[in-house]
Amino acid sequence: MIPGDEVLDVVDEQDLVIGQARRDEVYARGLRHRCVFILATDAQGRIFVHRRTATKLVFPSLYDMFVGGVVGAGESYDEAALREAGEELGVPDLPQPEPLFRFLYANDRQSWWSAVYQVRCDSQVRPQTEEVAWHAFLSAAELEQRLDTWAWVPDGFTAYERLKAHRDQVKAARDVRGEAC
Repeated sequence: MIPGDEVLDVVDEQDLVIGQARRDEVYARGLRHRCVFILATDAQGRIFVHRRTATKLVFPSLYDMFVGGVVGAGESYDEAALREAGEELGVPDLPQPEPLFRFLYANDRQSWWSAVYQVRCDSQVRPQTEEVAWHAFLSAAELEQRLDTWAWVPDGFTAYERLKAHRDQVKAARDVRGEAC
């Protein structure tokens, strides 16, 4: 299937399905839809970082610390997270990504409901060449050093900032309850 031909659910402000449209129409008309973001780490806790290919429909040639993509019509966020992570990492036996939170991403032309996940990938990655132009596993410190110098996909950058805030909130809640981290 050509990426623009893929059918997506169109959703409202509460993330309820209100229709369906082809991906190219969703992008052209700025229709709200659904996406998944999966932070993939290796056994050492390093984060999979990649540069998107120049042929991507959205944010070509930019760096991203997430794998993921759009949720197809009738597909759940969980199904899309497993499919997208497996496809983009080239790992067919990847475990089900763990859901963390959702948020509404919006820029000046489009918006999409975004579900953020994490998954540990112990297998060797074989990223799709049509999706990924370059990749590496970076430590959190290495990634942080590059946040101000590399050109990042804006939705992924926003998701990463929200993920850091989410983790801080979880840690604070554990500290209040006296739980070990």
